[in-house]
Amino acid sequence: MSKAKHFTRGAIAAAVASLLAAPTVIANDEERVIVAFQPGAKAAVQQAVERAGGRTVVDLSSDNAMAIKVPAQALRGLERNPNVLYIEEDVKRELYSTEFEPNLPYGIIMVQADQVSAALAGNRKVCVIDSGYDLGHPDLQTSGVDGVFDSGTGNWFTDENGHGTHVTGTIAALANGLGVVGVVPNGQLNIHVVKVFSESGWAYSSNLIAAADQCANYGSQVINMSLGGSFSSTTERNAFQRLNDDGVLSVAAAGNGGNNRHSYPASYPAVYSVAAVDRDGNHASFSQYNNEVEIAAPGVDVMSTVPRGMGQLSLFSAGGATYSAIAMDGSPEGEGNGSLIDCGLGTSTCQGAQGNVCLMERGQISFADKVLACQNGGGVAAVVYNNESGPLNGTLGGVSVNIPAVGISQADGQAALGGVGSSASVSVGASDWASFNGTSMASPHVAGVAALVWSHFTECTNDEIRAALNATAEDRGAAGRDNYYGHGIVKAKAAYDYLTANGCAGGDTGGGDDGGDTGGGDDGGDTGGGDDGASITLSATTYKVQGRVRADLTWSGTDASSVDIFRNGSSVATISNTGSYTDVTNIRGGGTLTYKVCEAGTQTCSDDVTVSY
Repeated sequence: MSKAKHFTRGAIAAAVASLLAAPTVIANDEERVIVAFQPGAKAAVQQAVERAGGRTVVDLSSDNAMAIKVPAQALRGLERNPNVLYIEEDVKRELYSTEFEPNLPYGIIMVQADQVSAALAGNRKVCVIDSGYDLGHPDLQTSGVDGVFDSGTGNWFTDENGHGTHVTGTIAALANGLGVVGVVPNGQLNIHVVKVFSESGWAYSSNLIAAADQCANYGSQVINMSLGGSFSSTTERNAFQRLNDDGVLSVAAAGNGGNNRHSYPASYPAVYSVAAVDRDGNHASFSQYNNEVEIAAPGVDVMSTVPRGMGQLSLFSAGGATYSAIAMDGSPEGEGNGSLIDCGLGTSTCQGAQGNVCLMERGQISFADKVLACQNGGGVAAVVYNNESGPLNGTLGGVSVNIPAVGISQADGQAALGGVGSSASVSVGASDWASFNGTSMASPHVAGVAALVWSHFTECTNDEIRAALNATAEDRGAAGRDNYYGHGIVKAKAAYDYLTANGCAGGDTGGGDDGGDTGGGDDGGDTGGGDDGASITLSATTYKVQGRVRADLTWSGTDASSVDIFRNGSSVATISNTGSYTDVTNIRGGGTLTYKVCEAGTQTCSDDVTVSY
């Protein structure tokens, strides 16, 4: 437990500076702090707080203190009050449970989904052909979702396999403070679920054709298929060409064979074939590579939703540090605490393991044998670190053990060796989220990005959206298109900007000159000038969520149906004119941001508004 930050009167100036910089900003520059007062002075201090425009939020009378929210500028007056002993930050406390911290998965950042507004996503529908959908999952939307199921596979709103719920979470997990967020996290995207797989995880090409037709019949513009097989089908090929001609964008996983064979439906020309990369943007070893691979997306260690209680998440800490850990497939749930000991390769019973946590390197023998070497020595938990770069996602291969077992990366394992002899803890527990690998995980990133970008450019065809994603992908591997990455890693913001500047067909449609000038030199100088600039009044406030800057924008003075949002001279989003917008950035640290709002496609703009963060 960390010590409280007590502010003595001798250090009050530094304390105030810290309070103004560090605590959570509530609203209107309010700070949440704890005020400790002289015994018997509660009423006097409470009156002083109220006179300063503050209020009590938690009564801590037993400790002669109170938690308050108060305007930041009032702190100096309160700290000079003779009844006040000290003021300290009301610091956050978090649950130390087997659930993981809500987070923005690396894949969402990599594909730039967090940089494009999802405000218009309600005009797109994505169909997920898979194993079902856990309707009622706390991190998934319940409205805007419908579905059908193939005979014998069960209700579309259940998922006995878990795959479909994971895939859909990558597309649309909610930004609700739980678990993860998807490419389109605001609950506005329309989702159609066609359940063709039961727990066994296989079906027929005819089932797939019928499912794809169901997607189109229910109004889906994008189809995600995290599935495939080694043999082509003429009927299937013709069906997807027909759907493509009808304006449907079909997206499929390239395959997990780690070879250059074709997988279908991904390798049909009418289907968008997606390869997988890891968090560093490198080709995943399992991802198939061939002349039909068209684009790439994150597919390694992808965290997403799974049916409630089906997931298994783990924690590993040692020497005061916490490491990213993946539960071994087949590991029992539970927790083990003790000193961390180095068991080398774990090729024999680990001496000194009694009551302790075993750290072992991958190699020579199976993961199960390593865990048994720890268990047979009396160890309470096993941690195996990789012998090559990247996370370790291991399996016990059906071998029964009775201690929790996790895998960690090579880098984390080498760092953990520095904590040998210190206290360590390992826990494995049931969860509503899990980390999966596969081109199955890459495909929904692309399907989600396609729908997100397309929602801003509904005048574009499916082929034009596909071409824009290809044109703006981050080139990896050999220059230009190659068999491992296709055109490169999909990038939502780059595609959005490309279409804004060039229009659907790569020309000047959709705003030509206006789109090219927005945010440029003359426009920046002209906004705020003349009657047009003065007609829109904009205000902005900033705050941080998990260290990343967000800005709440509000405006008035325009009846336009949609507006363009600009940050630092660059387009952020084109949205329906609701009078407000939250800009979710990936920016950390401190600095300034400059915003303006314009009637869409025009130079009728607000003045620039600059805010600090």
